[in-house]
Amino acid sequence: MIGVQPVIAQRFDLKVKGDSLIYVKDEQGNRILDFSYCGYLNSDQNIPDLHNVVYVPCEQGDNWFKIQKAIDYVSSLKPDEKGFRGAVLLDKGVYSVSKGLRIGTSGVVLRGMDKEKTVLLKTGTDRGALIYIEGKEDRMFGDTVDIRSKYVSVNERTLEVSSSTGIHKGDRVIVMRPSTKEWIASVGCDIYGGGISWLGWKPGDVDLFWDRTVREVNGPKITLDAPLSMALDAKYGVSKILLYHWRGRVSDSGVENMTLVSDYDKAYPKDEDHCWTGISIENAENCWVRRVNFEHFAGSAVLVQSTASRVTVEDCISRDPISEVGGMRRCTFLTMGQLTLFQRCYSEHGIHDFAAGYCAAGPNAFVQCDSKESLGFSGSIDTWACGLLFDVVNIDGHNLTYKNLGQDKDGAGWNTGNSLFWQCSAAEIECYSPAEDAPNRACGCWAQFSGNGQWIQSNNHVHPRSFFYAQLAARLNKECEEQARILPRSTDATSSPTVAEAMRLAKEAYVPRLTLEKWINDGKFTASVSMNGVKSVDKVKVSSGYSVNEAATEHLPKSVIGVVDGRLVKDGSLMVGARQEVQWWNGKLRPRFIADAKPHVTRFVPGCEGVGLTDRIDSVISHMKSKGILLLDHNYGLWYDRRRDDHERIRRRDGDVWGPFYEQPFARSGKETAWDGLSKYDLTRPNAWYWSRLKQFADKGEQKGLLLFHENYFQHNIIEAGAHWVDCPWRTANNINDTGFPEPVPFAGDKRIFMADMFYDVTNPVRRELHRKYIRQCLNNFADNNNVIQLIGAEFTGPLHFVRFWIDVIAEWEKETGKHPLIALSTTKDVQDAILGDSKRAPIVDIIDIRYWHYKSDGTAYAPEGGRNMAPRQHMRKMKVGKVTFKEAYKAINEYRRNYPQKAVTFFAQNYPDMAWAIFMAGGSCPQIPVRDPLFLADAACMKVEESKEPFYEKMVNSDTGAIIYSHSSGNIPLALSSGKYRLSRVNVRSGAMEVINKQLKISGIYTLRIPDNKECVYWLHKL
Repeated sequence: MIGVQPVIAQRFDLKVKGDSLIYVKDEQGNRILDFSYCGYLNSDQNIPDLHNVVYVPCEQGDNWFKIQKAIDYVSSLKPDEKGFRGAVLLDKGVYSVSKGLRIGTSGVVLRGMDKEKTVLLKTGTDRGALIYIEGKEDRMFGDTVDIRSKYVSVNERTLEVSSSTGIHKGDRVIVMRPSTKEWIASVGCDIYGGGISWLGWKPGDVDLFWDRTVREVNGPKITLDAPLSMALDAKYGVSKILLYHWRGRVSDSGVENMTLVSDYDKAYPKDEDHCWTGISIENAENCWVRRVNFEHFAGSAVLVQSTASRVTVEDCISRDPISEVGGMRRCTFLTMGQLTLFQRCYSEHGIHDFAAGYCAAGPNAFVQCDSKESLGFSGSIDTWACGLLFDVVNIDGHNLTYKNLGQDKDGAGWNTGNSLFWQCSAAEIECYSPAEDAPNRACGCWAQFSGNGQWIQSNNHVHPRSFFYAQLAARLNKECEEQARILPRSTDATSSPTVAEAMRLAKEAYVPRLTLEKWINDGKFTASVSMNGVKSVDKVKVSSGYSVNEAATEHLPKSVIGVVDGRLVKDGSLMVGARQEVQWWNGKLRPRFIADAKPHVTRFVPGCEGVGLTDRIDSVISHMKSKGILLLDHNYGLWYDRRRDDHERIRRRDGDVWGPFYEQPFARSGKETAWDGLSKYDLTRPNAWYWSRLKQFADKGEQKGLLLFHENYFQHNIIEAGAHWVDCPWRTANNINDTGFPEPVPFAGDKRIFMADMFYDVTNPVRRELHRKYIRQCLNNFADNNNVIQLIGAEFTGPLHFVRFWIDVIAEWEKETGKHPLIALSTTKDVQDAILGDSKRAPIVDIIDIRYWHYKSDGTAYAPEGGRNMAPRQHMRKMKVGKVTFKEAYKAINEYRRNYPQKAVTFFAQNYPDMAWAIFMAGGSCPQIPVRDPLFLADAACMKVEESKEPFYEKMVNSDTGAIIYSHSSGNIPLALSSGKYRLSRVNVRSGAMEVINKQLKISGIYTLRIPDNKECVYWLHKL
């Protein structure tokens, strides 16, 4: 355990009289939570049986389109008075689907005819979910009011607000409890040891948000429909009520009576390039999953996201998950939401079979759940998921855990409070309490035990058998036996039986014990599975606006992108816009980090999609277009496992890796153990998910006129801090390919690393061939894309001989394939000039990329030499970097444009992007100018730079098209243009706004443009 555990009173705040529960409140009014509000419609009603509307016959090949069409058809129907639209019925058979299926409308059910024989098989390397029940996150928040109650006790539903004006019965509200510095310190989660606080909780990290409905308004007091899972104490900050409306949220939808299977590469028993999640539920409430089997999923069978509530998952079985044994994997039945109920669920070989995630607001309940051969603990697996009930849950071979996880799980700290184990068994039950008003409890449990929580009746059977259903029966004032469907289990275990009893028990021993797995399978499905009178999907039509229609955008024509007359152009227009780099280390799965995250392509967070998580490619494209970003500059991550962010150089004790994961281009082998605790890499086996994601971005970006700068390597791994090399796939200890780098690692001063010299040495036959195969993979992946530009590597200051090798491999590939990818030469200046002066290799280069050197305002050049075993920032510490102005940027680009007129030049060196107009006027490519006028950019693409002896302007001219002039001050500028009419416009260099000065200017012969003032400005003459 971390630190000193708080001293918690050992009372147990509950008394049992027969099957009745008598709650004991503490001096502040706190008591054990009423967990019975969890589940579909707060478990007040049974899950409904919707009628079948359309059926989908099973066919060979990809069934995605037809099933999604059927879902979309039912989604388009008018709901009945209960909000139900109907069910899609799948026949018996194996339905292969290449994409995830989406239910995005209320009242829609996907149903199988037979739980065992209706099979959905997800193919491909996508790691998302097989089925999404997912509404729109279009919440609109209204008024916010303070909670004035000094203390709202646990399980209390009535609280006083500063003003109830505008709050009415039936309103939907969010109750927000802040996580202040004072409260964090009170539970000891500000620092975990070592005098280092970066992993500790920070104010705002652990705010809780309960989604509730107002049941009564009585003056300043309002009553909610369900209790809160922890106390609101005003001394730790003011809690608030936020009113909201949420039109796009899905309800009354579900998946039932089928088997879901994730296809995987059978040659790799730890393969991870396949579907990770069976069913993901997000932006939804009052939904369900019932009678569904799951096989081979790497992440979760069912994942209830943080924006979901009142979900029931019942009678589900998960078998044979396929993945590495490591962090964020095999969280089989996982909730990150609230008021969710998992009942009668069975899991094999999970790591966290039954779990709640980060700040799951609760309450949440797991009732009658069993695991087999668990590889990790169940319970709360992340920060402060309060109000958990584990009721008749049996974990085979591992623990049930309520405790302070400390720095584990990326600084999870206390994982829960106000939680209860009731009649559970496990290898060990860890039940610790974080505070007096947030005790964790265990009653009637069987295990080894640890913790300062409240304990009663350990190693004993207690009544009622199910705590949840005793609470539900009491709240509804009715019997709930049919709804509960409790597995019958004899608890009669006398140590002094009569002879007759002993004889009877001996005979009973011959009867196989009834398992929960069999109990689940023996349950009856009440909904109709008949196709009589039901339309076939082939006879229905779907209106526009649904998934099958949106999928047609994947076949839009591509933009024509390439280098023409030394400029990067799209459909004849100069390509302009910003450059976005990707994050390659750091970041946490906390709101404040996610809010600041940049879009990414190969960052991966299991089961979680969105910016800062696993980005949706379409969203990345949309973001770039909306922000004027032209190119994504992509390199692989510094390390996969974020535990290495601490920059320690030690081997990790296990594979409990932290996300977000910065994926590497190589797949794991499934063999032996790398230093991060997962299996070693195979440098000859591409990471299929990584490459497919980049390919998807390239394909969709090509339609939208976006560029991908693909950095083949990332030098940061092999130089500077020693930790950079520790988890690197190329390190000998981390792969199965005998790369031959020295072990133990030759850390300089036991801290730094200088591996660049060895890494770039291609005389080693093993490493040379591995490099060759990898470079060819970079080319193969984008063989048909014209918007991908290949660069040797991010932060590259490597030697000339490695650049020659890189270009030679490209030349070899071009000769074999007949294709010519866009190649950018992005190196130090000495290496750049040597390659450009090489008649054999220079023709391979299409783009000269200036980023590791520049001219300085004092007339000299900042130009470190390549191959000196120093990173860019190390060079900058030893050499005077100097300043770059318009003049120096213009000079650098103009020199290369004059010397190599058919090659494009880009500039991302010092003072980028402020040098956008200098880049543009020198004939450079990809300048971040603020102008998007297609006619302006088309004119620019065909103009030539004309040298001027005057220092106050630069100009580009095409006598048949017009001219573009950048003026620094007043003066007269002569222009030789063909006779005709022109439109003269003035362009604001900051905003890109255009002002037409003369709509029809007649020019014949030399025209003199008179600049009236000293403001920097752009003038554009366009021939009409």
